[in-house]
Amino acid sequence: MTEAADIRKEMWKKLADSPFVMVGIEGDGEHSEPMTAQLDKDANSAFWFYTTKSNRIAKGGKAMAQFAAKGHDLFACIRGTLVEETDPAVIDRYWSKAVEAWYEGGRQDPKLKMMRFELGDAEIWEADTSAKGMFKLLTGRTVRTGEMGEHTDVAL
Repeated sequence: MTEAADIRKEMWKKLADSPFVMVGIEGDGEHSEPMTAQLDKDANSAFWFYTTKSNRIAKGGKAMAQFAAKGHDLFACIRGTLVEETDPAVIDRYWSKAVEAWYEGGRQDPKLKMMRFELGDAEIWEADTSAKGMFKLLTGRTVRTGEMGEHTDVAL
């Protein structure tokens, strides 16, 4: 497997462990907001968000999602396009009690909207600090590229 493929695989693993991302529409001047990504191991070119029709991301369009893994050992900036998910089977597939808690009317709540984030590409940083790199950080010495981890751009 290539380095880019390894890092991409690691990003999906970390995202599955903690599916919380900051999402925003490109160029709209609004801040990004935290969302819970609904992941499908067989659909690694998209993930989904439950939201409301009045939410700032509900209009869709070009978007960015930022991710920081639980252990702060992987970071990603994911670029893609947000589109409304209208397939009832998909909306039902990810429905859970945790999601239902956000919607007064449950699955039939008139405010409910599901968005599909169609993934384009990502820039991923994987921290894998070596003892030498950590020593340099602690002593103020120059850290060279590669001593604190890997970085790559990948197509999703």
